[in-house]
Amino acid sequence: MKIFVTGCNGQLGRAVNLQYKDDPNVTFVNTDVADLDITKVDDVMKAVKAEKPDVIVNCAAHTAVDACETDLDNAYRINAIGPRNLSLAANEVNAKLVHISTDYVFDGKGTRPYTEFDAVGPQGAYGRTKLAGEEFVKAFANKYFIIRTAWLYGDGKNFVKTMLRLSETNDAVSVVNDQVGSPTSTKELAGAIAHLIPTDNYGLFHGTCEGVCSWADFTEEIFRLKGLSTKVNRITSAEFNAKAPRPAYSVLENYMLKLTTDYKFAQWEDAIAEYIKELN
Repeated sequence: MKIFVTGCNGQLGRAVNLQYKDDPNVTFVNTDVADLDITKVDDVMKAVKAEKPDVIVNCAAHTAVDACETDLDNAYRINAIGPRNLSLAANEVNAKLVHISTDYVFDGKGTRPYTEFDAVGPQGAYGRTKLAGEEFVKAFANKYFIIRTAWLYGDGKNFVKTMLRLSETNDAVSVVNDQVGSPTSTKELAGAIAHLIPTDNYGLFHGTCEGVCSWADFTEEIFRLKGLSTKVNRITSAEFNAKAPRPAYSVLENYMLKLTTDYKFAQWEDAIAEYIKELN
């Protein structure tokens, strides 16, 4: 099996590679923005036709949530046009497409975990562009898995490492306590991707670790696992004052995975404990 990865240097791209590291039957074509601009349809077509992969895993995205508000054209190019181009190219070689989306497609005003059947309502540019990407994949790809995830961390720049870095020079950190979600390790998500790829179980899925916490709760658990005494000051989103709106409620229910597969994500506490152990 040949897997073509876009955004290979990102957290998830690395995790997907690692997922198959001991499998001699899997080969990778790894691309990042320097190798392939997914916003250019001719370039994408040429690259995919040359490699003829069995699967394309799209880990490329414009994920700088605040920057998307002002860099809207680029956000649409990368988050919407890119997936469209990959869908068209996948069809040309009869490849399956795995496309990663986000909790930001919802309005964040929910009171129970969102399923794949709930109405979307993105509140900011990032969510709108990612939703447009989903729509293009649904419209154009013949064989696709769209997986919405949230609060992702892995090998690369992420919230966990930011908090640990801040703890080195601060006795206390201020962290938002009125946004709740499910911290998800790239290792767990890569496992779900690997579970779906061999199947014809196409469609839209949610893929996050189980359980719910706030960013402040998550930070306290990170510090506890590292044995740090850094205090967490709980603040509101209004006090944090980010440029782009963040969903207050980001909890996704892995409903379709539970209905149609036997793949189960770990509890978020177990996944972060494993991640911290690997960091050590």
